[in-house]
Parts: sequence; C-alpha cells; structure tokens
Amino acid sequence: MNASVKIVQRTLSSFHRCTRTRLSHMSLSRTPVFGGLAAVFLLVLCLPQAHAALGEEEQFVLNSFSFLIWGALVMWMCAGFTMLESGSVRTKNASVICLKNIGLYSIAGLAFFFVGYNIMYVGVEPGGWFGSLQFLYGTTGDEIALLGGDEAVASAVIGNGYSTMSDWFFQMVFVATTASIVSGTLAERVKLWSFFLFILVLTAFVYPIIGSWTWGGGWLSEMGFQDFAGSTIVHSTGGWAALAGALIVGARTGKFRADGTVKVTPPSNVPVVTLGVFILWLGWFGFNGGSQLALGGAVDAIALSNILANTNLAAAAGVMTAIALSRPVLGRVDLLAALNGAIGGLVAITAGPDIVHHHWAVFIGAVGGLIIVLGLKIMETLRIDDVVGAVPAHLFAGIWGTLAVCIAAGGNLLVQVTGIVAVGVFVFGISLITWLLIDKTIGARVSPAVEDLGQDVAELGIEAYPEFVLMPDRDE
Repeated sequence: MNASVKIVQRTLSSFHRCTRTRLSHMSLSRTPVFGGLAAVFLLVLCLPQAHAALGEEEQFVLNSFSFLIWGALVMWMCAGFTMLESGSVRTKNASVICLKNIGLYSIAGLAFFFVGYNIMYVGVEPGGWFGSLQFLYGTTGDEIALLGGDEAVASAVIGNGYSTMSDWFFQMVFVATTASIVSGTLAERVKLWSFFLFILVLTAFVYPIIGSWTWGGGWLSEMGFQDFAGSTIVHSTGGWAALAGALIVGARTGKFRADGTVKVTPPSNVPVVTLGVFILWLGWFGFNGGSQLALGGAVDAIALSNILANTNLAAAAGVMTAIALSRPVLGRVDLLAALNGAIGGLVAITAGPDIVHHHWAVFIGAVGGLIIVLGLKIMETLRIDDVVGAVPAHLFAGIWGTLAVCIAAGGNLLVQVTGIVAVGVFVFGISLITWLLIDKTIGARVSPAVEDLGQDVAELGIEAYPEFVLMPDRDE
C-alpha cells in the first residue's frame, strides 16, 4: 500500500470519527441532499483534526472543491437578483426581468471564457494595465495529460494548488454579479437586446480590465490597493455602469412629476423581493468566504469562520440601521430600505471581511445601512430613477467599504482613494460612451407604447401572471 493511499485512509478515518456522533443526531442527514451538505460542512469542521494527515494532493483536492462549492453558492445569487428585481417591478415587466437575468449570466460566462479571464489574469505584468488578448481559456496541457493517464505530470498539476477550471468557474460567477447590478437599475424601460449588448462589453472587457489592475497583479495591486472580495472591483464597478445607464436611458415615464414630487412605484410582490434578499445574503457567504481562496488547514478554517461571521454581522447591522433611519429620512418605516440595508451592509464589509475585531464589522455594516437610506433620498432628489436602489447599495456602499478597509484591515487611505477614483473614472467613462453609442444606433430605451403596455407582452408576448387582470397605471 503506497503512502498516498495511507494518507487518504487516515484522513477519512479521522473524518469518520469526527462526524459519526454528529450525523447520528441529524435527521436531515438521512436525505441525499442534506446529507451531502452535512458531510461537506463537517469535513470543514474536522480539518484541524485531520490537518496532520493532509498532503499536497489532498490540499489540491480541497482547494479545488471549495472553489466549486463557493462558486455554486455565488451563482445562486443570480436567483436572488432575479427575485429581487422581478418582485420590485410592476407585473407587466416581470417576465423580461427573468429573461434578462438568465441571459446576463450566460453572456458573462461565455465572455469570460472567450476573452475576459485572459485579460484579467493571463500575462498581467506587475504594475501593468491588462493581460493577454489571446482567445479562449481552458484546462492546461498537464491536466489534460493527467486525465489521459500520464502520472509524470501529476506533481506539476498538484503544485498549482487547485485545478485550472475550478478557479475559472469561481472567478466567472463574480462577473455575473457585476452584470446583475445593472439590470435592476434600468428595469422597465431599457431594450432587451441593447441591455445584452452592454452586458457583453462590461463582462468581456470593462470588468476584466479592472480585475487585472487589482486581483490580477496590475498597477493598483502594486500600489497596495486592498479589496478582499470586491466592494469596488465587483460592486462599485456594477454601480458605476448602472449609474451611466440610468443617465442615458432616463427615468420611467411619470416617475418624477413636474411639480418636483416623486411617484411611488411599490413592488408588485413584496414576499418575492424579501426572498431575493435572503438568497443574496446566503450567496454572500460564498462570495466573501470563497475569496479566502484556500481550504487547506486550521488557518484557513479560522479565517473562513471570521469572514462568514463578519459578513453576517455587517448585514444584520445594515438592516437595523436602515429600519431605524427610514422614518425620519423617508417619512415611513420602509421595508425596501430595510432590505437594501442588508445589501448595503454586505457590500460594505466585502472589501475587508477577514478582520479579526468583529465589532468593526457591525460598525461598517451599520454605516452601510445609513448610506442606503440617505442614498435612496439623494437619488430621488437628483431625479435619477433606480428601480431597486442598486446604485446606493452597490456603488455608494461599495465606496464606503473600500475606505473602511483603512479602519481595521490595514489599508492605506491614499491608495484606497486612488483605486476608487481610478475605477470610477474608467468604468463610468467607458459605460457612458457605450450607452451613448447604443442609444444613437439601435436605441437604448423602449418606445412609450411598449413602456405603457409592458415589456412582457410587447417584447416577449408572455405575461408573468396571466391570470391577473392588470389595472390601468393611474398617476393619482
């Protein structure tokens, strides 16, 4: 029996001893789905006990597996965005929101496969501006050889620390999150294919270039810019792109009256919106936790515990702050403000969830909730129509979270501000130009007749709730 087999057996034996008693008291473990999830999480719990038995290959397996599991959890955030947006719009536009969200996820995956990942990570010079412009990305030659039975390349593959496409998959789902932010802001009046065209530009070029500056080792990374899981890289990027689109596409008809008042457009399905936020909250554990980028021992287990705890604390603080402030600022106890408060807290902590002083996570999340409430009011004052409040939640709170790294995570204020400004100028500038070009060519906004009838019927020929009788949209 060779040494690697003995290591695996010892690891499994340790895992079995650790989990046997716990599983016997968990009725859910008798079902295949919950039993599998229980096994995964209990394996993580038992890593410190089995650490001495972990070899390089076992760490390779765990790292790769964690990328895939965390990535699947982040992918589930697309369902959260879909629920949040489809419940926030009027029923006559819910179906097209569903199509936009599954479409943007698919475009993001293809764009990142064909060109995006190469621009972001392949061949980025230290201090550089972008990576390789080569076409396609995929499994390495050594990995292909190992799949074919060539054991001579095993050490080279294992030495990488994780499988190539597990990393690609985890990075790809972050791109889709950026794209989802734009969808909610421009709901109910942007053309379907115009939106898809912009998403292609955003996911194939704009986001990957920002990623190359930072996570790819480019010039902002060389300066020491810190953004653990993407308050700026992901969320502010999506927020800047959404803001540019909102300025070009304009507000929904009748949203802002001539006398300066704002027409209230309540969500069509409040429970669905709430469900969407809970799904996003769950997915954020993969978003921030997976950004540890390793699952190989006690240090990673402790770091992951801190990250998930801080993520949850910040979200909870954001909710309670938003609830407390909604009446004095918005004139009512606002459910949507509370839900966005959760997202604001989550976005704010994303730049530095690995801090070890957990009270700072509460503070950072609470300020995120404050920013949400004030941001919603500012957007109305500026007469910028953001259907789901994505710009305050992702852009404003993202900027705060990136600055908050200086409080407890050792960030340099000048460097952080440089990164925020650079990303803002580039993303907003390119997005504004792109939206202008789209508007002048194929048009960015639906016609007044389509907007009045609803995009579901006019563009898709299908209603989300066909059994409902839609009443005229009266501006009282």
